[in-house]
Amino acid sequence: MSIENVKAHFRALGKEQDIMEFDASSATVEKAAETIGVIPARIAKTLSFRGEGEAAILVVSAGDTRVDNKKFRSEFGFKPKMLSPEEVLEQTGHAVGGVCPFGLTHELEVYLDVSMRRFDTLFPACGSSNSAIELTCGELEQYSGGKAWVDVCKDWE
Repeated sequence: MSIENVKAHFRALGKEQDIMEFDASSATVEKAAETIGVIPARIAKTLSFRGEGEAAILVVSAGDTRVDNKKFRSEFGFKPKMLSPEEVLEQTGHAVGGVCPFGLTHELEVYLDVSMRRFDTLFPACGSSNSAIELTCGELEQYSGGKAWVDVCKDWE
C-alpha cells in the first residue's frame, strides 16, 4: 500500500509519527487545505510529467500554482506532458490524490518549485487521499531527495 511505503520512508528518518491521517479526503488541494485548516497555497502538490526517457519527473509546487509551459520547456528542454492516472501509479506507486515525492516505487528526479519558498511550512500528501505531513522547505528538499529548485510555475506571484 502506498501510504505504507511513505511511512517506511519517514520511519527511517525518525519522522513517521509526524504523518497525519484524516477521516476526510485530502485528495485535492482544496480538500486538503480545508481538512488541515490552511490556505490552499500551503498544500505542496506533486505533479508527474513524462521525462525524456522511460522515467517520469516530479515537480512539487505550492497549491495555488499552474505550470507555465514556456518556463517548463526552458528549464527541462521539452514540453510538459502530464502522466495519465495509470502512468502516475506505475511510476510513483501512488494513486492520484495521494501523490508525493516520498516512498516512490521507482527512483525519480524530484524538482521543487520556488513558489513554495514563501512559506515557513507546507503540507505534501503522504501516499494516500487522506494524509499529509507538515515540512519546512528544507525538510521537503532533504526528505524528497530534491534534485534542484526550479521556477516553472505561474499564477502565484
